[in-house]
Amino acid sequence: MKDFYQGDIIRISGFRNKFLIVSRNAFIKAANVFHVCPILEMYPEGPLHIAVEGREQTYGTVVCEQIKLIDPAVRGCNRIDRISYEALMNISDAVQGMFEYD
Repeated sequence: MKDFYQGDIIRISGFRNKFLIVSRNAFIKAANVFHVCPILEMYPEGPLHIAVEGREQTYGTVVCEQIKLIDPAVRGCNRIDRISYEALMNISDAVQGMFEYD
């Protein structure tokens, strides 16, 4: 398996959209799977829809509530870009906030 890391922007075979890896690196290493959220172009921003820009000029809005588990050994995945640590912190806070208790 290729090495994938939290904050990587990837393409998954069979899907038109790009995806952002949101799982922690320790989880990825232990489980050999990871969670992704889609990155959509021309999508309005909101509390769970966070605009990102990759280091290689990948643009879009991460739709945090559409989290999926991917096994890269089964799906063809290729890294195409990476987001900044600050953007990753905002997205991680949004994802984690969906699962906090009231």
